[in-house]
Amino acid sequence: MSDTSLSPLILVDGSSYLFRAYHVPYLQALSTADGQPTGAITGVLNMIRSLKKDYPNGNIVVVFDAKGKTFRNDMYPEYKANRPPMPDDLRSQIAPLHDIIRAMGLPLLVIEGVEADDVIGTLSHQATQMGIETVISTGDKDMAQLVNEHVRLINTMTNVEMDVAGVIEKFGIRPDQIIDYLALMGDKVDNIPGVEKCGPKTAVKWLLAHETLDNVIANADSVKGKIGENLRKALEQLPLSYQLATIKLDVELDLSVEQLLPKDPDVSKLTELYQAYELRRLLADLQSGAQNTETDTEQKVVEKNTAPEEVDYQIVYTEDEFNEWLTKLSQASLFAFDTETTSLAYMEAELVGLSFAIEPGKAAYVPLAHDYPDAPAQLSVDWVLAQLKPLLENAELAKVGQNLKYDANVLSRYGIELQGIYFDTMLESYCLNSVATRHNMDALAEKFLDYKTVHFEEIAGKGAKQLTFNQIEVEKAGHYAAEDADITLRLHQAIYPQLEQRKGQLSVFHNIEMPLLSVLARMEQQGVLIDSDMLAEQSQSIGARLQELEVQAHNIAGQSFNLGSPKQLQKILFEELNIPVIKKTPKGAPSTAEEVLQELALDYPLPKVILENRGLSKLKSTYTDKLPLMVDRTTGRVHTSYHQAVAATGRLSSTDPNLQNIPIRSEEGRKIRHAFIAPKDHKIVAIDYSQIELRIMAHLSDDPGLLDAFSQGKDVHQATAAEIFSVELEQVTSDQRRSAKAINFGLIYGMSAFGLAKQLGIARNKAQQYMDTYFERYPRIHSYMEETRQKATEQGYVETLFGRRLYLPEIKSKNAMRRKGAERAAINAPMQGTAADIIKKAMLAVDQWIVEQDDPRIKMTMQVHDELIFEIHQDIVESVTEKLVEIMNNAVELNVPLIAEAGIGDNWEQAH
Repeated sequence: MSDTSLSPLILVDGSSYLFRAYHVPYLQALSTADGQPTGAITGVLNMIRSLKKDYPNGNIVVVFDAKGKTFRNDMYPEYKANRPPMPDDLRSQIAPLHDIIRAMGLPLLVIEGVEADDVIGTLSHQATQMGIETVISTGDKDMAQLVNEHVRLINTMTNVEMDVAGVIEKFGIRPDQIIDYLALMGDKVDNIPGVEKCGPKTAVKWLLAHETLDNVIANADSVKGKIGENLRKALEQLPLSYQLATIKLDVELDLSVEQLLPKDPDVSKLTELYQAYELRRLLADLQSGAQNTETDTEQKVVEKNTAPEEVDYQIVYTEDEFNEWLTKLSQASLFAFDTETTSLAYMEAELVGLSFAIEPGKAAYVPLAHDYPDAPAQLSVDWVLAQLKPLLENAELAKVGQNLKYDANVLSRYGIELQGIYFDTMLESYCLNSVATRHNMDALAEKFLDYKTVHFEEIAGKGAKQLTFNQIEVEKAGHYAAEDADITLRLHQAIYPQLEQRKGQLSVFHNIEMPLLSVLARMEQQGVLIDSDMLAEQSQSIGARLQELEVQAHNIAGQSFNLGSPKQLQKILFEELNIPVIKKTPKGAPSTAEEVLQELALDYPLPKVILENRGLSKLKSTYTDKLPLMVDRTTGRVHTSYHQAVAATGRLSSTDPNLQNIPIRSEEGRKIRHAFIAPKDHKIVAIDYSQIELRIMAHLSDDPGLLDAFSQGKDVHQATAAEIFSVELEQVTSDQRRSAKAINFGLIYGMSAFGLAKQLGIARNKAQQYMDTYFERYPRIHSYMEETRQKATEQGYVETLFGRRLYLPEIKSKNAMRRKGAERAAINAPMQGTAADIIKKAMLAVDQWIVEQDDPRIKMTMQVHDELIFEIHQDIVESVTEKLVEIMNNAVELNVPLIAEAGIGDNWEQAH
């Protein structure tokens, strides 16, 4: 069984909190009887406990700075040179704190040569690539550069939380502009040189006017007055400041996000440490079990009559034993089913065994391919599958599983099309409450059954020496596998009755998520065709360009150096070329992070070269080099994995590879899509929905003005501008349309007048005037937003048009920032979630039509956000595309037209 449900990731900036806790007055007084200070320890542990309470299902990882210099010190010796040495009474608390965190079972990372920021940046970047929701717990404003649709910040000491809209609200600029912002201002604490007298307002003003640091540098001559002189004086050092402020996203780590998992607390070790450092409150909580108090709002269902005191797990070795189970399965109204394989990658996984359960506490495991020395005789894979095929392909015989899409994909490679997939416990949990828990089986068993399952690591080991399932002794494997089937059945009996009580969520489960499972399985099995030769050429071309850039960099520097070495780059930029340092690492080294280089590149040629080198290197390693290696040997195609139970709003994500994150902004990035090609005599067709979230806003608000704009086929941003600025449609200027577009999309994300003012670079009262006029012209939108906020506050959740529910645990928070964040989510989630539901409904309708055609010349191959991608034979491409557009246009009925736009080409990029 593969359980790819991904837990929320909570990244704790331990060093940030350590220093802040040290300076809290009431904590400074804390110490043991023999004088060992404990204030900073207490402060950090309280913060971690708060996080565990607020995010009970989060995967918490704690990161600290390592001793000694980092690559930024090599880049810029003056980085943080003004910082005093760490006080002895703080230093003495670090080792004990690390020991306690490890004893708590939390992953703790201390990586030499980089800062905690860089490790956190790398992990958050990995998580974003995988679609994992991430919370960074920090007090460091520089971390705002890491915020995106999957990553938000929280300061546990002040209870301030920031998502994308929150960053715009606080700073007046987008997260992707934060590095430029930091570079312009510099940082006296870190000794990062910026533009003298350039404060936040000036930095924001320049970035709103020119968008990027590069453009600010390019237009430096147009800035008047003393500040203009200061800017021009700083041009040479700005690229360095940009580099120093940039958090690395590519630190080499021994463990990936997926491997950094919590362990069970070492209670005896914790007891010893709490006693040694006289942490009496923590000790009392540990001994009373308070730290394990149930915090979930969902009902925990453990009925005594359905939770057997003893289990009966059978290992099936003979044909007679198997036939007995075959009879039971054929007569059962529902049975739980699971596969055990050699790999989590469904295209590589070899079947090792099968498990079944038909009643709680009774299950069987059928070993098929355990091949360790002296393994017992087992039934033949071919014989067992031949007997099971009629049952597994019987659509009337109901099955339940945990992440059955994986099992369906594995069985497909053995010639079995799994049907009768009635229930999936992962999707049941996800539809019941997408944010309340992780949706993997171990977490669900603990939450809904109060049961601790046998974890795979317990029978297979960990790390490089971990065994594959075929190498595990049958007796151990048998209990583990049978338990999987048994617990899956019990989870269904616990979760589904709760789902039945919520008709909207039940409808989403039965009418969207469950039928979509099979559609996604077919798309995954189909895979996508890539031109490996083209990617190889791109890699070669990028490689040649990288060599050119290296020569260019050496010429500018006047000497050879390793462009990939931060230490050498620091020396060249800040010592040899005397470029001013604009940001330092916590250890005091000049930063060569991306945002620092971007700022320095406005004034200096070398940072610009380094930036291009880094961007191309990343593109080469992530895509042009890697994608050809992912081509399956059997099919000749690349096969991704789509995840239904990750994004809270219902959006799909994909991994290995992440098809939804292929870069399209740069020319080199767009070339990647050129390599996604059509087979011989076929075309790639890409169909996406136009302005779908604004159309959903029009439908949900039922505003006459917005409904009219869409119904008449007007340019909605132009129409909005005409209303706001009281001009005729044809008289709307590009600036007016830009402002209207910012308002239209800003409202979807709950932006305030303050945020809009920063976005447009205008006075707050002017932004408020725009919004007031907007709501006068579109009064139902304002009413809808207020009604949605009120309803969300009253009931604790919002719903999509089709009944998908998103719970908002922070909607009644006493902390204003958290509450406002939840209110923004309350406005946005119904639209984003409804958009996700619509594309899923479109996929179901399209798939049904394709199945009915029974024509191998038509294949649906990818889903990316609001877009579906197909391979269609050139002889029928025009007529089929027309039909697919029609199906997508009519996937649901709204009060405004749903418009799908199609493109046709020989590759994905051409089809746009």
